[in-house]
Amino acid sequence: MINPVHLRTLGAVVRTGSFATAARELGYTSSAVSQQMSALERDVRMRLFDRHARSVRPTPAAELLVRRAAEALALLDGLEADVRSMAEGRLGHLRIGSFPTASEYLLPTAIAEIARRLPEVSIELEEGEPDRLLPLVSDRVLDLALVYAYDTVPRAWPREVRRTTVSSEDLVLMVPDDHRLSESAALDDLREESWISTTVGTGGSACLHRLCGAEGFVPKVDFRTNDYDVVRSLVAAGLGVALVPRLGAQPGPGVRAVRLRDCTARRQVIAVRRRVDPSPAVELALSTIVEVARRRMPKPGPNEGKIC
Repeated sequence: MINPVHLRTLGAVVRTGSFATAARELGYTSSAVSQQMSALERDVRMRLFDRHARSVRPTPAAELLVRRAAEALALLDGLEADVRSMAEGRLGHLRIGSFPTASEYLLPTAIAEIARRLPEVSIELEEGEPDRLLPLVSDRVLDLALVYAYDTVPRAWPREVRRTTVSSEDLVLMVPDDHRLSESAALDDLREESWISTTVGTGGSACLHRLCGAEGFVPKVDFRTNDYDVVRSLVAAGLGVALVPRLGAQPGPGVRAVRLRDCTARRQVIAVRRRVDPSPAVELALSTIVEVARRRMPKPGPNEGKIC
């Protein structure tokens, strides 16, 4: 296989007409240039120079080789530039995972900002619950994922990932407009309520049951959905109340928010990426998401730490 370094040196010798001049231009010694040209002649099995005491003259084979090598070396230069761009995170693919509410309220702005900062990086979005996204990060299917975790529900994190907290959310009680509760209530006031919750096995469902269990009752869950738009519609229809993170408690007709007193549980929005060799693009995406979250995520209520 022809060494591209030798081809570059050949081009310099043919252009300058001298081993010594080419050596000075390339930062080599004359001896190193001579050795490279001898090695190239062995590789191509042709004589490339007529050597004289004080000069060298390229053969027609050398001139043809320089002309034919120019395009290949240009392509190689482009490849090397692309490799540097990939290593610096300016070129390639960025695969991001997220759960639905973050996908709706946080990521559109964040992805637009990432695309502006990394115009040559293609960005893909995969949506799912944390139990689905975390293995995809560990298995290198995703580069970065936004997941959630409730204070009251311990989660086992894969050893391969690093975590960064993006935001911390209050939990808000959503009730129909005409509900009997005032602007604040205690969980003990909700023993007889019908509940709308996320599906069994999710952090939201487990959090609701643990909070109610701490008050000595099991919530009566009549409807389950992971779509907070559906939750709001069911609440507005008078079919129950719901405990949702503030990110999912967007205003809507027929629904109002009630604060729960003396409860410190919160939901954390967490970005995860692999511990080993995260690319510069991943680190830039992470910092951008954190920056956008500070601007766009709902702010904690005035009684932070006492409202759930």
